[in-house]
Amino acid sequence: MNRYLRFSLVGRLGALVAVTAILPGCWQDNPYRTLHLPPPAAPTMNTTAADPYLWLEDVTAAKSLDWVRQQNAVSTKELEASPDFAPLRQRLLAILDSKERIPSVAKHGKFYYNYWRDQKNPRGLLRRTSLEEFKKAQPAWETVLDLDLLSTAEKENWVWKGENFLEPDYDRCLIVLSRGGADASVYREFDPNRKEFIADGFKLPEAKSRVDWRNRDTLYVATDYGPGSLTKSGYPRIVKEWKRGTPLADARVVFEGKVEDVSASASVAHDHGRVYEFAHRAPTFFTSEVFVRRQDAFVRLDKPADAQVHTFADWLLLKLRADWTVGGQTHAGGSLLAVNFDAFLQGRRQFTTLFEPTPRKSLASISATKNFLILNELENVRSRPWLLRETGGHWTRTPIEAPAFGNVEVHGIDDDESDDYFMTVTDFLTPSSLYLGTAGRAEREKLKGLPDFFRTDGLEIQQFEAVSKDGTRVPYFQVSRQGLKLDGKTPTLLYGYGGFEISMLPNYSPGSGAAWLERGGVFVLANIRGGGEFGPRWHHAARKENRQLAYDDFIAIAEQLIARRVTSPKHLGIQGGSNGGLLMGVMLTQRPELFGAIVCQVPLLDMRRYHQMLAGASWMDEFGDPDQPAEWAFIKKYSPYQNVAPGRPYPRVLFTTSTRDDRVHPGHARKMVARLKEQGHDVLYYENIEGGHGGSANNQQAAYMSALAYTFLWNQLK
Repeated sequence: MNRYLRFSLVGRLGALVAVTAILPGCWQDNPYRTLHLPPPAAPTMNTTAADPYLWLEDVTAAKSLDWVRQQNAVSTKELEASPDFAPLRQRLLAILDSKERIPSVAKHGKFYYNYWRDQKNPRGLLRRTSLEEFKKAQPAWETVLDLDLLSTAEKENWVWKGENFLEPDYDRCLIVLSRGGADASVYREFDPNRKEFIADGFKLPEAKSRVDWRNRDTLYVATDYGPGSLTKSGYPRIVKEWKRGTPLADARVVFEGKVEDVSASASVAHDHGRVYEFAHRAPTFFTSEVFVRRQDAFVRLDKPADAQVHTFADWLLLKLRADWTVGGQTHAGGSLLAVNFDAFLQGRRQFTTLFEPTPRKSLASISATKNFLILNELENVRSRPWLLRETGGHWTRTPIEAPAFGNVEVHGIDDDESDDYFMTVTDFLTPSSLYLGTAGRAEREKLKGLPDFFRTDGLEIQQFEAVSKDGTRVPYFQVSRQGLKLDGKTPTLLYGYGGFEISMLPNYSPGSGAAWLERGGVFVLANIRGGGEFGPRWHHAARKENRQLAYDDFIAIAEQLIARRVTSPKHLGIQGGSNGGLLMGVMLTQRPELFGAIVCQVPLLDMRRYHQMLAGASWMDEFGDPDQPAEWAFIKKYSPYQNVAPGRPYPRVLFTTSTRDDRVHPGHARKMVARLKEQGHDVLYYENIEGGHGGSANNQQAAYMSALAYTFLWNQLK
């Protein structure tokens, strides 16, 4: 179902990446699986303002890396000396390597495939099994590709980025690999039955490519074709149709975007026996033009620019981001609309509304089985899954029974063959469970469940609301001891993101449980504006000139935690990564007196130059264009790099990033630390020499960086 939508997400800041780097989520096997990000670029100089630390944007220059190693040495010497560091690191690594994690599987043909990393296989295995085997406590797995053996044989530090199977035969796939974890990846054709790369098969060099099968002997390829072939954001703008056995240079151009776009791509969706071929142009991060292939031409779909496209059998589904008046009816932003695909192309504009939002209800995701649509809805940041079935043009809704509290996600397994689905159930304190169900039947079979990775006795989950500066009610979750003594002395960690319509939802986090909750700390998850907890309007409320509202929301939660005497500034720490790292930088410069410690991961911080660094130009639809005076006027008010000042008391900060992050430039964190130290502030810095936007390339690195962060926080806040 609508696999082509993955191409519309290029350049997305990694909220979930930052979370999994320190807060290990449900701890299914590969928290970095969805990342798809060329080697770090040299800086494009901005001559409009003096910046003495521009040289740190030269990512791999000897001078820059010498500086990095000097900073790393200071940080690791201090934090590794803590008596808690080594045992914590070992415990986190044991969790990451645990064979009791829930393997995340995807059905391709008759097999269920899984990518798995553990102590024995640090780079990982692509493996497969049958459904009957998967149901067993100890399934028999068949290894398809061993990435450790491949890396040794080819003398490359390969990091897994995913696989793309040929449909409907599933006897070929494109393996996607990255050097050191960067977004830039190579594509190589692979035979999963013979378990070998095809010597004369399709092969693409390292780039931020977007590739999909058109048929067995043809690929749609959007990649770096040389000068003029990329957008200002660094993503492909030219799509070619590449025939097997011919040079890529001879491939025929079938679609083009513009240089000022974010990206262009093409893909194919096999959906209930139909084959949809799409081309996609993204003028901005949140707008798109979608075209469907008819014979030898692509026909544009007449949709709102910011509406997302899905398909379900013969149906076109549109998920709106803003109100849309069409066919004499106004549909609310956040709604999901359905219409017959062919009738829509012929001009029909009478839609059926499958989901309509309320102020506290939003649509989180869409999936499908053979006969049912699955809607995963959120009501006051609590999951509510539904089944929808169409009969004779009429749709019926049936709830899927699920826990009233926590995070539940349901997705179809194979929408061409069955009505089976997987359901994942999790919350902060309940180990995640995986169920197998069939749409239309009440009974479900529990397949897998995590063990208790940390002690939860005496802990409770509560949901509160803070009132932001403009009067908006902003929810947050608190995990703490029952009967918590409200004396303002409890070490408390407040996590936030607030951007790109990404929701922060409850999940079972063994890392934070073992490293924080067991010690008696309080964990708080903020649902501030900019996220998607209440749909597009909640996100749109904090875009561009309204960005400060997200920061006001976070401040309001911090102030309420202090007012409720859960904690006090001395004991209140905050953490965020990527866009959440920007949030951390704003908290440092706007309200430093509220916090005792900050962990700022893979952050954006120099908002004067962010759009000139790597994928930054793709995010101007979120933050604004600093080259436009009217937009720089509001950006400069919060841009952390421009607002740090000497002589002002700041809490201690640990900044972390990765040399191989080619999404958010490591220069942001480097320059911020250099400026803070120049001003006399006491901060720590650690940069992983590889790892990509997730911060780490393997479990050992992930455990090490998590241990650094938790050790720093506990030492500062206890």
